[in-house]
Amino acid sequence: MLTKSILLNHYKREDIQREIIENAKNREIAIKFGDKGFGKRPDILAYPKDILELAKKGATSFHASEELWKNPLQLSPMMKRKDLENLRIGWDLVLDIDCKVLDYSKITTHLLVRAIRSYGINSVSCKFSGGTGFHIGIPFESFPKTIHKKETRLWFPDGARAIAFYLKERIKERLSSELLKNYSITEIKKQTGKKFEEIVQDGKFDPFSFVGIDTILISSRHLYRMPYSFNEKTGLVSVPINPNRALSFVKEIAIPKNVKVSKFVFLDKRKSKDNEARELLIQAFDFYLKQEERKTEDNTYDIPPEAIPEKFFPPCIKKILAGLEDGRKRSLFILVNFLTSVGWSYDQIEPFLEKWNKRNKEPLRDVLIKGQIRYHKQKSKKILPPNCNNPLYYRDFRVCFPDNLCKKIKNPVNYSRAKTRYLKK
Repeated sequence: MLTKSILLNHYKREDIQREIIENAKNREIAIKFGDKGFGKRPDILAYPKDILELAKKGATSFHASEELWKNPLQLSPMMKRKDLENLRIGWDLVLDIDCKVLDYSKITTHLLVRAIRSYGINSVSCKFSGGTGFHIGIPFESFPKTIHKKETRLWFPDGARAIAFYLKERIKERLSSELLKNYSITEIKKQTGKKFEEIVQDGKFDPFSFVGIDTILISSRHLYRMPYSFNEKTGLVSVPINPNRALSFVKEIAIPKNVKVSKFVFLDKRKSKDNEARELLIQAFDFYLKQEERKTEDNTYDIPPEAIPEKFFPPCIKKILAGLEDGRKRSLFILVNFLTSVGWSYDQIEPFLEKWNKRNKEPLRDVLIKGQIRYHKQKSKKILPPNCNNPLYYRDFRVCFPDNLCKKIKNPVNYSRAKTRYLKK
């Protein structure tokens, strides 16, 4: 249990204060006050003495944004995407590895660090989360200034998501092998509380059914627990560690009285070299795009003879049609493929999408809608929209609110077809 004396003894240490302040530069800060939740946002930390003063007022942990800002205090939940991009000067990659079983998290972290190192990235850093997982970081300074003719600072959260998705797929086979070499399915079931059919799907062992690598939750103003900050649930401290020694990590070093300031700094910009993460970012984007192309080409479907009415659309499509702030271009791609797959003609689709676009917080340019429809008309075969479990679509821009039927289907089109079949019966 975290008592006030434990908190004050920890946060009054000048070396701890310096490390937290160093990590806080150009970041939005959120301060948690135990069971009372987070304080005001946005906030900043500017001086070491602020740490102790906040602890005296009940602060238990400090959290920072992955994004780097010109002036974090200008942030507002009402800001448009363009205004956020004008304020953002960069972003650090922070991968959040989490699992109920610490040993599984250690193996996953070890493999991810090795995968990142294989690209010649020496600035990779790591810290214990304070719970049962780890954070892996790469500073923004390691990435190229531009990628695909666009400033890299503007590739958030898409760049971070693409890297997380790519690395996850890259280590999946090796992670499966390492886990099964050291643990039986029975042990894994018992330790994770998962059922056999959750762990083994379609005859294949899936380590990511119980090991999480944060890809969905990487979003604008997403926060991570700062180094040397407490985890309220465990009473342990989030301590930086040697990224090459995750397998030998022991929780005892994170007990408050044992905590020492490490020579390893989380997101240490001094270790960054220009463009050292360029190849990783390029490979991640290429891999993601190829995966999406392959999936959509395989998703062919028989078009129903009659257009399915809007009242039979699934919750995610209805949520999109209500208007969006984020994910509008991806939603346009979803809607065109969805509407054609449920029997709508292009003459119906174009005016329908024009009305939808006016409901968006920032409407897309008309030329984008017309261009997407024109491109779709030219394709020889029609395809389904992305499947429900695709990590960069529905859940990513927060339109996934499944009902009971959603749990039985894999694609939004299947939902509408199932609804109409049921009513016909």
